[in-house]
Amino acid sequence: MTLDQIKEQLKEIEKMLDSIRVLFPVGKLQNEKILLEQHKSAPDFYNDRKTVEKVGKEIARIDSRIQKIQDIELNFKNIQSLVVDCDENDTSILADIEPELKELQNKTESMQLEGLFTSKYDHLGAILTIQSGAGGTEAQDWAEMLLRMYERYIAKQGYKLQILDITDGESAGIKGVTIRVEGENAYGYLKSESGVHRLVRISPFDSNSRRHTSFASVEVMPEIEYDNESNNENENNIQIKPEDLKIDVFRSGGNGGQGVNTTDSAVRIHHIPTGIIVQCQNERSQIQNRENALSVLRSRLVHMEELKRQADLHQIQGKLKKIEWGSQIRSYVFCPYTMVKDHRTDWETSDVQGFMDGNIQECIEDYLKSSIE
Repeated sequence: MTLDQIKEQLKEIEKMLDSIRVLFPVGKLQNEKILLEQHKSAPDFYNDRKTVEKVGKEIARIDSRIQKIQDIELNFKNIQSLVVDCDENDTSILADIEPELKELQNKTESMQLEGLFTSKYDHLGAILTIQSGAGGTEAQDWAEMLLRMYERYIAKQGYKLQILDITDGESAGIKGVTIRVEGENAYGYLKSESGVHRLVRISPFDSNSRRHTSFASVEVMPEIEYDNESNNENENNIQIKPEDLKIDVFRSGGNGGQGVNTTDSAVRIHHIPTGIIVQCQNERSQIQNRENALSVLRSRLVHMEELKRQADLHQIQGKLKKIEWGSQIRSYVFCPYTMVKDHRTDWETSDVQGFMDGNIQECIEDYLKSSIE
């Protein structure tokens, strides 16, 4: 990369920085933090555990956002000062600047994208469900492969993952899994994954080594915390009434430790008015599984209400279709060539292995940018 090219790229980054300053005024963020800190000094503040947690999370979110902006500003100034003192003949310095400039551009683009999240739920954590579809054992193995892909992506993003419920496949893989993803903007990014994912590969389960096509669906919802103490109607006027619930307990299946598998700790909740059924079985405590199941149920109910109010359904969930041929949002081809292609944006890569190792952020950001434009 030449010195002139670096200067041009810095100009583009500076334009993005200007838009970030408008989207996230640091002064305003600091004032919001001061007001929250003042709220913490109220005499009865610590009497409400939920309020304490909510305010604490909001302060941490503001701190994180301010830190990101300050880091980008500092990196920009450092690179800018290096460029001022550099000329075309300083090839070694130019070579050192190039990777730093690329990293700065990636961080700036991601920060700018965060400012374009329009849903009030985008900053929340996510509930992600993977369900195997047409393809039998092949599809169940594919569902487990997707789980591993998301586990690696979540780790790369610095998010936390908790498996709430998982059902093993009959001979391999999984029939379905529900996971909780904790982290700032987890739902904002992961909501783009909602839809059917198609795999084409030589089957490891076929003795004749024939090529098979498998399907799995992914559903992503914002995580709406369930307040089991007050059950306030604080989110879309939704209240979960005890008389509307049918709650069953049963013995957990699959791996999960001796305590999980030998006690009736698993919980299944049927919400009678809507027909929604959720279950959680991965905690040893029946109480914890019940709270997790209620949290998932609340997320589903809020999600359902939001879908009803949205003229453009893909803002919350994306259009989930039958888990079969012709309904996929993305294809993963392992054979006869290697390619991952998102059919909504035509984004593609030949690095299938890297993609399955969790390097999916570029594809996610490409979709989010296209949905905003």
